Amino acid sequence: MLSVLVAWVSLVGGGTAGAARAASAAPGREAAGLRVGAVSAVAPGVGYREFSLKGRHGPAHGHLLTVDLRERRVSVDLLYPGVVGARSPISQLADRRGVVGGVNGDFFNIAEEQHPGVEATGAPVGPAVAGGRPLKAAVPYGQRFGPETPRGVSTEDVLGVGTDRVARLDRLRLDGTVRAGEDELELSGFNQYALPVGGVGAYTSDWGSASRLRATCGTDRDRAAPCSRTTYEVTVKRGRVTAVSRRPGRGAVPRGTVVLVGREGGARDLSRLEVGEEVDVVQRLRPREGGALRCALGGFPILRDGRALGGLDAATGAVRTAAGVADHGHRLYLLALDGRAAYRGGLTLAELASAMRGLGADDAFNLDGGGSSTLVTRDPHGGRATVRNHPSGGAERAVANGIGVFVG
Repeated sequence: MLSVLVAWVSLVGGGTAGAARAASAAPGREAAGLRVGAVSAVAPGVGYREFSLKGRHGPAHGHLLTVDLRERRVSVDLLYPGVVGARSPISQLADRRGVVGGVNGDFFNIAEEQHPGVEATGAPVGPAVAGGRPLKAAVPYGQRFGPETPRGVSTEDVLGVGTDRVARLDRLRLDGTVRAGEDELELSGFNQYALPVGGVGAYTSDWGSASRLRATCGTDRDRAAPCSRTTYEVTVKRGRVTAVSRRPGRGAVPRGTVVLVGREGGARDLSRLEVGEEVDVVQRLRPREGGALRCALGGFPILRDGRALGGLDAATGAVRTAAGVADHGHRLYLLALDGRAAYRGGLTLAELASAMRGLGADDAFNLDGGGSSTLVTRDPHGGRATVRNHPSGGAERAVANGIGVFVG
Protein backbone atom coordinates (compact mmCIF):
# COMPACT_ATOMS: atom_id res chain seq x y z
CA MET A 1 0.00 0.00 0.00
CA LEU A 2 2.76 2.39 0.88
CA SER A 3 4.46 1.99 -2.47
CA VAL A 4 1.22 2.84 -4.29
CA LEU A 5 0.85 6.11 -2.40
CA VAL A 6 4.48 7.14 -2.64
CA ALA A 7 4.54 6.48 -6.37
CA TRP A 8 1.42 8.59 -6.94
CA VAL A 9 2.70 11.50 -4.88
CA SER A 10 6.05 11.40 -6.66
CA LEU A 11 4.25 11.95 -9.97
CA VAL A 12 2.52 15.11 -8.74
CA GLY A 13 5.58 16.33 -6.85
CA GLY A 14 6.28 16.34 -3.10
CA GLY A 15 4.03 15.49 -0.19
CA THR A 16 5.31 11.96 0.38
CA ALA A 17 5.51 12.23 4.16
CA GLY A 18 1.82 12.95 4.74
CA ALA A 19 0.69 10.44 2.13
CA ALA A 20 2.92 7.75 3.58
CA ARG A 21 1.52 8.30 7.06
CA ALA A 22 -2.03 7.99 5.75
CA ALA A 23 -1.17 4.79 3.91
CA SER A 24 0.84 3.19 6.68
CA ALA A 25 -1.99 3.41 9.23
CA ALA A 26 -2.59 -0.34 8.96
CA PRO A 27 -6.09 -1.10 10.26
CA GLY A 28 -6.65 -3.67 12.96
CA ARG A 29 -8.80 -6.75 12.50
CA GLU A 30 -10.91 -6.61 15.64
CA ALA A 31 -14.31 -6.59 13.92
CA ALA A 32 -15.24 -10.15 12.95
CA GLY A 33 -14.45 -10.90 9.32
CA LEU A 34 -13.20 -7.39 8.57
CA ARG A 35 -11.46 -7.30 5.20
CA VAL A 36 -9.86 -4.09 3.94
CA GLY A 37 -8.92 -3.40 0.34
CA ALA A 38 -5.83 -1.69 -1.02
CA VAL A 39 -5.52 2.05 -0.49
CA SER A 40 -5.65 4.47 -3.40
CA ALA A 41 -4.44 8.03 -3.12
CA VAL A 42 -6.99 10.81 -3.42
CA ALA A 43 -4.49 13.60 -2.63
CA PRO A 44 -1.38 14.03 -0.48
CA GLY A 45 -2.36 12.88 3.01
CA VAL A 46 -5.76 11.52 1.89
CA GLY A 47 -6.37 7.87 1.03
CA TYR A 48 -9.43 5.90 0.01
CA ARG A 49 -10.18 2.21 0.42
CA GLU A 50 -13.10 -0.20 0.58
CA PHE A 51 -13.82 -2.79 3.24
CA SER A 52 -16.29 -5.54 4.00
CA LEU A 53 -17.43 -7.50 7.02
CA LYS A 54 -20.27 -9.74 8.10
CA GLY A 55 -22.73 -8.43 10.66
CA ARG A 56 -25.54 -10.21 12.42
CA HIS A 57 -27.91 -9.15 9.61
CA GLY A 58 -25.63 -10.24 6.78
CA PRO A 59 -22.65 -8.88 4.83
CA ALA A 60 -21.88 -5.17 4.81
CA HIS A 61 -19.66 -3.25 2.43
CA GLY A 62 -18.19 0.15 3.15
CA HIS A 63 -15.99 2.99 1.96
CA LEU A 64 -13.32 4.74 4.00
CA LEU A 65 -11.37 7.98 3.71
CA THR A 66 -8.21 8.31 5.82
CA VAL A 67 -7.10 11.90 6.42
CA ASP A 68 -3.65 12.77 7.79
CA LEU A 69 -4.04 16.12 9.55
CA ARG A 70 -0.26 16.41 9.94
CA GLU A 71 -0.04 17.04 6.19
CA ARG A 72 0.02 20.85 6.15
CA ARG A 73 -1.89 21.12 2.88
CA VAL A 74 -4.82 19.13 4.27
CA SER A 75 -7.67 20.79 6.16
CA VAL A 76 -11.18 19.83 7.22
CA ASP A 77 -14.26 22.03 7.38
CA LEU A 78 -18.03 21.85 7.52
CA LEU A 79 -19.94 21.45 4.27
CA TYR A 80 -23.38 23.06 4.34
CA PRO A 81 -25.70 24.83 1.87
CA GLY A 82 -24.78 28.35 3.05
CA VAL A 83 -27.55 28.60 5.65
CA VAL A 84 -28.64 26.37 8.52
CA GLY A 85 -32.22 25.79 7.40
CA ALA A 86 -31.56 24.19 4.01
CA ARG A 87 -30.36 20.92 2.42
CA SER A 88 -28.21 19.87 -0.54
CA PRO A 89 -26.66 16.61 -1.79
CA ILE A 90 -23.08 16.10 -0.58
CA SER A 91 -21.71 15.84 -4.14
CA GLN A 92 -23.08 19.32 -4.91
CA LEU A 93 -21.64 20.75 -1.71
CA ALA A 94 -18.31 19.08 -2.52
CA ASP A 95 -18.21 20.51 -6.04
CA ARG A 96 -19.16 23.96 -4.80
CA ARG A 97 -16.31 24.03 -2.28
CA GLY A 98 -13.74 22.06 -4.30
CA VAL A 99 -13.12 19.40 -1.66
CA VAL A 100 -11.23 16.20 -2.44
CA GLY A 101 -13.48 14.05 -0.26
CA GLY A 102 -16.31 14.12 2.22
CA VAL A 103 -19.26 12.44 3.90
CA ASN A 104 -22.72 13.49 5.03
CA GLY A 105 -23.06 14.77 8.57
CA ASP A 106 -25.64 15.39 11.28
CA PHE A 107 -29.23 14.17 11.62
CA PHE A 108 -31.76 16.85 10.68
CA ASN A 109 -35.36 18.03 10.81
CA ILE A 110 -36.63 16.06 7.84
CA ALA A 111 -40.39 15.73 8.35
CA GLU A 112 -43.24 17.18 10.40
CA GLU A 113 -46.12 14.70 10.19
CA GLN A 114 -47.04 15.45 13.81
CA HIS A 115 -47.53 19.18 13.18
CA PRO A 116 -49.88 19.80 10.23
CA GLY A 117 -49.19 23.10 8.51
CA VAL A 118 -45.70 23.38 10.01
CA GLU A 119 -42.85 23.07 7.52
CA ALA A 120 -39.77 20.99 8.15
CA THR A 121 -36.73 23.26 8.26
CA GLY A 122 -33.99 20.87 7.11
CA ALA A 123 -31.84 22.20 9.98
CA PRO A 124 -29.45 19.83 11.81
CA VAL A 125 -29.91 18.55 15.35
CA GLY A 126 -26.58 19.42 16.96
CA PRO A 127 -24.24 22.39 17.09
CA ALA A 128 -22.41 23.49 13.96
CA VAL A 129 -19.22 25.49 13.42
CA ALA A 130 -17.83 26.36 9.98
CA GLY A 131 -14.53 28.13 9.34
CA GLY A 132 -14.28 28.90 13.06
CA ARG A 133 -17.67 30.65 13.06
CA PRO A 134 -20.54 29.30 15.18
CA LEU A 135 -23.66 28.64 13.08
CA LYS A 136 -26.10 27.05 15.52
CA ALA A 137 -26.62 25.37 18.89
CA ALA A 138 -28.22 22.04 19.85
CA VAL A 139 -31.94 21.31 20.12
CA PRO A 140 -33.32 19.69 23.31
CA TYR A 141 -32.67 15.94 23.44
CA GLY A 142 -36.36 15.04 23.11
CA GLN A 143 -36.55 17.02 19.86
CA ARG A 144 -33.73 15.15 18.10
CA PHE A 145 -34.05 12.92 15.03
CA GLY A 146 -32.07 9.69 14.72
CA PRO A 147 -31.72 6.28 16.42
CA GLU A 148 -31.55 5.52 20.12
CA THR A 149 -28.26 6.70 21.57
CA PRO A 150 -25.91 5.15 24.13
CA ARG A 151 -26.08 6.20 27.76
CA GLY A 152 -24.88 9.66 28.73
CA VAL A 153 -25.12 11.16 25.24
CA SER A 154 -26.26 14.76 24.67
CA THR A 155 -27.36 16.67 21.58
CA GLU A 156 -24.43 18.99 22.43
CA ASP A 157 -21.94 16.24 21.46
CA VAL A 158 -19.83 17.13 18.42
CA LEU A 159 -17.02 15.85 16.28
CA GLY A 160 -14.68 18.76 15.65
CA VAL A 161 -11.29 19.80 14.37
CA GLY A 162 -9.62 22.52 16.39
CA THR A 163 -7.73 25.56 15.20
CA ASP A 164 -4.71 23.47 16.28
CA ARG A 165 -5.58 21.01 13.44
CA VAL A 166 -6.34 18.24 15.94
CA ALA A 167 -9.59 16.27 15.69
CA ARG A 168 -11.54 15.45 18.84
CA LEU A 169 -14.91 14.57 20.34
CA ASP A 170 -16.30 17.43 22.40
CA ARG A 171 -19.47 19.16 23.55
CA LEU A 172 -20.57 22.66 22.59
CA ARG A 173 -22.82 24.52 25.01
CA LEU A 174 -24.65 27.72 24.17
CA ASP A 175 -23.67 30.73 26.26
CA GLY A 176 -25.85 33.70 25.37
CA THR A 177 -27.77 36.65 26.75
CA VAL A 178 -30.35 39.23 25.74
CA ARG A 179 -29.81 42.56 27.55
CA ALA A 180 -32.30 45.43 27.55
CA GLY A 181 -31.46 48.21 29.98
CA GLU A 182 -30.96 46.60 33.38
CA ASP A 183 -32.85 43.44 32.39
CA GLU A 184 -31.01 40.35 31.20
CA LEU A 185 -32.49 37.15 29.73
CA GLU A 186 -30.65 33.89 29.22
CA LEU A 187 -30.54 32.83 25.58
CA SER A 188 -31.54 29.17 25.26
CA GLY A 189 -31.49 28.78 21.50
CA PHE A 190 -29.43 29.86 18.50
CA ASN A 191 -30.48 29.14 14.90
CA GLN A 192 -32.16 25.86 15.86
CA TYR A 193 -35.42 24.23 14.77
CA ALA A 194 -36.62 23.57 18.33
CA LEU A 195 -36.40 25.73 21.45
CA PRO A 196 -36.59 24.53 25.06
CA VAL A 197 -39.97 25.05 26.70
CA GLY A 198 -40.05 28.56 28.19
CA GLY A 199 -36.96 29.62 26.26
CA VAL A 200 -35.79 32.38 23.96
CA GLY A 201 -33.86 31.76 20.72
CA ALA A 202 -31.86 34.06 18.45
CA TYR A 203 -32.02 33.75 14.65
CA THR A 204 -29.44 35.43 12.42
CA SER A 205 -28.77 35.62 8.69
CA ASP A 206 -27.12 32.18 9.00
CA TRP A 207 -30.54 30.63 9.67
CA GLY A 208 -31.89 31.25 6.18
CA SER A 209 -35.50 31.74 5.09
CA ALA A 210 -37.08 28.67 6.74
CA SER A 211 -40.07 29.27 9.00
CA ARG A 212 -39.28 29.97 12.65
CA LEU A 213 -42.66 28.59 13.75
CA ARG A 214 -41.23 25.06 14.09
CA ALA A 215 -39.05 26.30 16.97
CA THR A 216 -42.14 26.59 19.20
CA CYS A 217 -43.52 23.07 18.54
CA GLY A 218 -43.02 19.95 20.66
CA THR A 219 -41.49 19.86 24.13
CA ASP A 220 -38.10 19.04 25.59
CA ARG A 221 -39.20 15.40 25.95
CA ASP A 222 -41.72 14.92 23.16
CA ARG A 223 -41.04 16.05 19.61
CA ALA A 224 -44.64 15.29 18.61
CA ALA A 225 -46.27 17.44 21.31
CA PRO A 226 -48.47 20.32 20.03
CA CYS A 227 -47.03 23.69 19.17
CA SER A 228 -47.05 26.30 21.92
CA ARG A 229 -49.99 28.71 22.04
CA THR A 230 -47.90 31.36 23.78
CA THR A 231 -45.25 32.74 21.43
CA TYR A 232 -43.66 36.08 20.64
CA GLU A 233 -41.14 37.41 18.12
CA VAL A 234 -38.98 40.52 18.32
CA THR A 235 -36.86 41.90 15.48
CA VAL A 236 -33.69 43.71 16.52
CA LYS A 237 -31.83 45.70 13.87
CA ARG A 238 -28.49 47.31 14.68
CA GLY A 239 -29.17 46.96 18.38
CA ARG A 240 -32.68 48.40 18.44
CA VAL A 241 -36.14 46.77 18.39
CA THR A 242 -37.81 47.48 15.05
CA ALA A 243 -40.81 45.12 15.06
CA VAL A 244 -42.77 42.72 17.29
CA SER A 245 -45.25 39.92 16.55
CA ARG A 246 -47.21 37.33 18.48
CA ARG A 247 -46.40 34.61 15.96
CA PRO A 248 -42.99 33.52 14.66
CA GLY A 249 -42.47 34.38 11.01
CA ARG A 250 -40.40 33.23 8.08
CA GLY A 251 -38.14 34.77 5.46
CA ALA A 252 -34.47 35.60 5.35
CA VAL A 253 -32.99 37.52 8.27
CA PRO A 254 -30.90 40.44 6.93
CA ARG A 255 -27.31 40.85 8.04
CA GLY A 256 -27.08 43.09 11.06
CA THR A 257 -30.49 41.86 12.25
CA VAL A 258 -31.35 39.34 14.97
CA VAL A 259 -34.83 37.87 15.35
CA LEU A 260 -35.71 36.73 18.88
CA VAL A 261 -38.34 34.00 19.27
CA GLY A 262 -39.83 33.07 22.63
CA ARG A 263 -42.28 30.44 23.83
CA GLU A 264 -44.26 30.30 27.11
CA GLY A 265 -42.21 32.16 29.75
CA GLY A 266 -39.72 33.28 27.14
CA ALA A 267 -42.56 34.78 25.08
CA ARG A 268 -43.83 36.70 28.09
CA ASP A 269 -40.32 38.04 28.75
CA LEU A 270 -39.94 39.21 25.14
CA SER A 271 -43.37 40.85 25.14
CA ARG A 272 -42.00 43.46 27.54
CA LEU A 273 -39.64 44.78 24.86
CA GLU A 274 -40.93 47.82 22.97
CA VAL A 275 -40.22 49.13 19.49
CA GLY A 276 -37.31 51.55 19.66
CA GLU A 277 -35.77 49.97 22.77
CA GLU A 278 -32.04 49.20 22.73
CA VAL A 279 -31.22 45.49 22.95
CA ASP A 280 -27.88 43.67 22.99
CA VAL A 281 -27.84 40.01 21.92
CA VAL A 282 -24.74 37.86 22.49
CA GLN A 283 -24.37 34.19 21.59
CA ARG A 284 -21.31 31.90 21.90
CA LEU A 285 -20.65 28.17 21.71
CA ARG A 286 -18.29 27.04 24.45
CA PRO A 287 -16.34 23.77 24.08
CA ARG A 288 -16.00 21.54 27.11
CA GLU A 289 -12.83 19.64 26.26
CA GLY A 290 -10.36 21.99 24.61
CA GLY A 291 -9.62 25.15 22.68
CA ALA A 292 -11.37 26.82 19.77
CA LEU A 293 -12.84 24.63 17.03
CA ARG A 294 -12.40 25.41 13.35
CA CYS A 295 -15.28 23.11 12.44
CA ALA A 296 -17.78 20.96 14.29
CA LEU A 297 -21.01 19.08 13.69
CA GLY A 298 -23.44 16.97 15.67
CA GLY A 299 -24.13 13.26 15.94
CA PHE A 300 -23.21 11.04 18.88
CA PRO A 301 -20.15 9.14 20.14
CA ILE A 302 -20.02 5.34 19.97
CA LEU A 303 -16.35 4.71 20.84
CA ARG A 304 -14.06 6.47 23.34
CA ASP A 305 -10.45 5.55 24.02
CA GLY A 306 -10.91 2.29 22.18
CA ARG A 307 -13.98 1.23 24.19
CA ALA A 308 -17.56 1.08 22.94
CA LEU A 309 -19.98 3.24 24.89
CA GLY A 310 -22.42 1.46 27.16
CA GLY A 311 -25.93 0.86 25.89
CA LEU A 312 -25.16 0.75 22.17
CA ASP A 313 -27.92 -0.90 20.14
CA ALA A 314 -26.73 -4.40 19.23
CA ALA A 315 -29.92 -5.50 17.45
CA THR A 316 -30.95 -2.97 14.78
CA GLY A 317 -29.06 -3.13 11.50
CA ALA A 318 -28.91 -0.01 9.33
CA VAL A 319 -26.84 1.76 6.72
CA ARG A 320 -24.38 3.96 8.64
CA THR A 321 -22.07 6.94 8.28
CA ALA A 322 -19.39 7.52 10.91
CA ALA A 323 -16.18 9.40 11.64
CA GLY A 324 -13.22 8.18 13.67
CA VAL A 325 -10.23 9.80 15.35
CA ALA A 326 -6.81 8.19 15.87
CA ASP A 327 -3.16 9.06 16.47
CA HIS A 328 -3.96 11.60 19.21
CA GLY A 329 -6.29 13.47 16.90
CA HIS A 330 -3.89 13.68 13.95
CA ARG A 331 -5.74 11.11 11.84
CA LEU A 332 -9.40 11.26 10.83
CA TYR A 333 -11.44 8.39 9.37
CA LEU A 334 -14.62 9.04 7.37
CA LEU A 335 -16.84 6.02 6.66
CA ALA A 336 -20.05 5.29 4.78
CA LEU A 337 -21.70 1.94 4.09
CA ASP A 338 -23.34 0.90 0.88
CA GLY A 339 -27.11 1.24 0.91
CA ARG A 340 -29.81 -1.37 1.18
CA ALA A 341 -30.15 -1.74 -2.59
CA ALA A 342 -26.75 -3.47 -2.57
CA TYR A 343 -26.45 -4.84 0.98
CA ARG A 344 -29.66 -5.35 2.93
CA GLY A 345 -28.35 -5.88 6.44
CA GLY A 346 -26.23 -2.90 7.40
CA LEU A 347 -24.59 -2.81 10.84
CA THR A 348 -25.83 -2.34 14.37
CA LEU A 349 -24.32 0.54 16.35
CA ALA A 350 -22.35 -1.98 18.41
CA GLU A 351 -20.97 -3.52 15.21
CA LEU A 352 -20.16 -0.08 13.84
CA ALA A 353 -18.14 0.77 16.96
CA SER A 354 -16.25 -2.52 16.60
CA ALA A 355 -15.63 -1.89 12.91
CA MET A 356 -14.29 1.61 13.56
CA ARG A 357 -11.95 0.21 16.21
CA GLY A 358 -10.85 -2.51 13.79
CA LEU A 359 -10.14 0.08 11.12
CA GLY A 360 -7.84 1.94 13.51
CA ALA A 361 -9.97 4.52 15.35
CA ASP A 362 -9.60 5.25 19.05
CA ASP A 363 -12.74 7.41 19.16
CA ALA A 364 -15.72 7.17 16.82
CA PHE A 365 -18.80 9.28 16.16
CA ASN A 366 -22.04 8.14 14.54
CA LEU A 367 -23.52 10.42 11.89
CA ASP A 368 -26.79 10.35 9.96
CA GLY A 369 -27.33 7.06 8.13
CA GLY A 370 -29.94 5.32 6.02
CA GLY A 371 -30.75 7.23 2.85
CA SER A 372 -28.42 10.05 3.92
CA SER A 373 -25.22 7.93 3.94
CA THR A 374 -22.93 9.28 1.22
CA LEU A 375 -19.17 9.33 0.69
CA VAL A 376 -17.60 11.26 -2.19
CA THR A 377 -14.13 11.81 -3.60
CA ARG A 378 -12.94 14.20 -6.29
CA ASP A 379 -10.04 14.30 -8.68
CA PRO A 380 -7.93 17.21 -7.34
CA HIS A 381 -7.14 18.27 -10.91
CA GLY A 382 -10.56 19.66 -11.76
CA GLY A 383 -12.85 16.62 -11.84
CA ARG A 384 -16.29 16.51 -10.31
CA ALA A 385 -17.17 14.73 -7.08
CA THR A 386 -17.88 11.02 -7.46
CA VAL A 387 -20.23 9.21 -5.09
CA ARG A 388 -18.26 6.15 -3.97
CA ASN A 389 -20.91 4.26 -2.02
CA HIS A 390 -24.32 3.13 -3.24
CA PRO A 391 -26.90 5.31 -1.44
CA SER A 392 -30.13 3.68 -0.34
CA GLY A 393 -32.86 4.28 -2.89
CA GLY A 394 -30.33 4.58 -5.70
CA ALA A 395 -29.74 8.33 -5.45
CA GLU A 396 -28.27 10.91 -3.07
CA ARG A 397 -30.47 12.50 -0.47
CA ALA A 398 -30.24 16.23 0.17
CA VAL A 399 -28.72 16.65 3.66
CA ALA A 400 -28.15 19.45 6.15
CA ASN A 401 -24.36 19.29 6.36
CA GLY A 402 -21.26 17.15 6.05
CA ILE A 403 -17.52 16.93 6.57
CA GLY A 404 -15.30 18.13 3.73
CA VAL A 405 -11.59 17.42 3.19
CA PHE A 406 -9.61 20.17 1.46
CA VAL A 407 -6.12 20.08 -0.04
CA GLY A 408 -4.29 23.19 -1.14
